[in-house]
Amino acid sequence: MSSELKILIAGGGTGGHIIPALAVARALKERHGAEVLLVGTARGLESRLVPEAGFALRLIDVGPLKSVSFATRLRTLSRLPASVFACKRILREFRPGAVLGVGGYASGPGILAALGLKIPTMVYEPNAMPGLANRLVGKRVERAAINFPAAARWFRNAEVTGVPVRQEFFTLPAPPAVPIAPPHLLIFGGSLGARILNTHLPKLMPALLRAVPELTVLHQCGERHAAATLEAYTASDADAARWQVRPFLTEMAAEFARAHLILSRSGATTVAEEAAAGKPALLVPFAAATDEHQRRNAEAMVQAGAAVMLEEKDLEIPDRLLAALTGLLNDPARLAAMSAAARTQAHPGAAERIADRLAEMAGRQRG
Repeated sequence: MSSELKILIAGGGTGGHIIPALAVARALKERHGAEVLLVGTARGLESRLVPEAGFALRLIDVGPLKSVSFATRLRTLSRLPASVFACKRILREFRPGAVLGVGGYASGPGILAALGLKIPTMVYEPNAMPGLANRLVGKRVERAAINFPAAARWFRNAEVTGVPVRQEFFTLPAPPAVPIAPPHLLIFGGSLGARILNTHLPKLMPALLRAVPELTVLHQCGERHAAATLEAYTASDADAARWQVRPFLTEMAAEFARAHLILSRSGATTVAEEAAAGKPALLVPFAAATDEHQRRNAEAMVQAGAAVMLEEKDLEIPDRLLAALTGLLNDPARLAAMSAAARTQAHPGAAERIADRLAEMAGRQRG
């Protein structure tokens, strides 16, 4: 059924892009009865997650610009005009009142097309240092939803909304001061997995299970690394009844609820979900992240008392990672304090605030 209010959301690729997009899409539908169309690429997670969430998806052909070879970057740039033209065609057909760019492959062409057609635009920027695409369009878009105040200088009209997180993360119960269940560790490498975690955790798992009685472990490793990670765990001779490897987690809130500690990267969405859920974390920032934004995210959580940070080089010293994990998992009082600190860093209502701003923009456009 069509709705008077139509919003187009462009972007995707990884969970860090598409999960906030879906949170905003749900808020738009629930609060404003909006019809939402998402635009992404076939190579991104949106090709699976958006239809599963019940939203319409259109695909365009656009490649990566970051962390790729010079030849790949040239190929992407040469195809950019065609991808912008494809987005313009979608915009003319769908006729949205406003467009939101959430980052990822399709975000740039979608925002450029909307600007060219004079459709009100907003970009979502979760990091303290915006990515190249958002820095380039920041002064041209009508609004920006940011997570860190430091990012405001790159935009004409920025609002600190926080990172859109699914509501179910905010409703998870706080952990009891005295544990009533054996400790459970969630190793979360992000939607695509983290090779460094997949490499080092199986090696120390026998020692970790000996050091933390009754500990159970769930390791999310990413689709591409599933076979190798499972093989490494099996070869480690760690008690197979106490660990589990999964390529991808669909019920993230439920898995967070079970965890007493989360070992993860420190992407903006991951950190925001940990804060919303009130989960203590051992964070390992991705060293090659643009402008060290993962390190900045981790440092903010450490400063708040919600996390401990290890650098990638620390994982090369097995005793250091083992000591950090055992020290936390064997100290329930410290985990409880970290949990309380994590909740102070959460931004309830971020998705709703972004949805409301988009509805306002679209309302002015219709007027």
